[in-house]
Amino acid sequence: MRIFLTGATGFMGTTIARELITAGHQVLGLTRSELGAHALAAAGVEAHHGDIDDLDSLRRGAKFVDGVIHTAFNHDFSTFVANCERDRQAIEAMGAVLEGSQRPLIITSAVGMGSMGNNALASEDHFNPDHPNPRKASELGGLAVAQRGVNVCVIRLSQVHDTVKQGLISPLIELAQHKGVSAYVGDGQNRWSAVHISDAARLYVLALEKNSAGSRYHAVAQEGISMRTIADTIGRILNVPVMRIEAKDAPAHFGWISAFVDHDMSASSALTQQRLAWHPTGPGLIADLDHMRVQTAP
Repeated sequence: MRIFLTGATGFMGTTIARELITAGHQVLGLTRSELGAHALAAAGVEAHHGDIDDLDSLRRGAKFVDGVIHTAFNHDFSTFVANCERDRQAIEAMGAVLEGSQRPLIITSAVGMGSMGNNALASEDHFNPDHPNPRKASELGGLAVAQRGVNVCVIRLSQVHDTVKQGLISPLIELAQHKGVSAYVGDGQNRWSAVHISDAARLYVLALEKNSAGSRYHAVAQEGISMRTIADTIGRILNVPVMRIEAKDAPAHFGWISAFVDHDMSASSALTQQRLAWHPTGPGLIADLDHMRVQTAP
């Protein structure tokens, strides 16, 4: 199949592109720059010039392909609500091109959208349209185009990691380096789920090839790692003290990431593994962080 991939030059997209090509697919990758186009060409990917805020470029990219995988997202959290709304618009723009066909549109969300509260594991089959997290806009956009007959599938990501990046944990590391302390909120028992980037990329390809309309899948290898464990690991890696922060003081210490750091984002992938025969094999989060210690040591 020929697949239009947004975010093709990003952390997630570059690995997905490689998995798609290995599986025998052709990739048309979205890029904003000539530098990005050269990087795509070197990876065997055809470049499509455009931007996630340029809806016409997204429509053109989706027009003459066999399916779309949408991973691009603006991660500037100072404009998070607006970014989520733009993602909904992007999904609806590409979906409009795919109406009346069985061509899949795979969109990206977060495992928190499957949360049922009370620190229970988020589930693939649950979605709360009234969820307070603005990221719900992506799935609402998917539902809107699905109601018009578009073949939509959702991949919900946990903390995607390798030895270079670790999702929201990367800014926690930067913060600990800057402040000289690795902190957690309250008792630190809220948990974050995680997955190695190689496993997450393989999941996108399996979902594409399964082509099951209306499906939701969780890219989760580890259901939940406590924030206290993460903070302790960061402290050990950086050789800085570990400190408890009370919830009322979290915004002052953590800044924008305080909106996430005391939340439980644990999740199950039991249904995903059953439905796609997907079984994660990559290194765990703490193992990747431990390898980072070697890379970042003076």
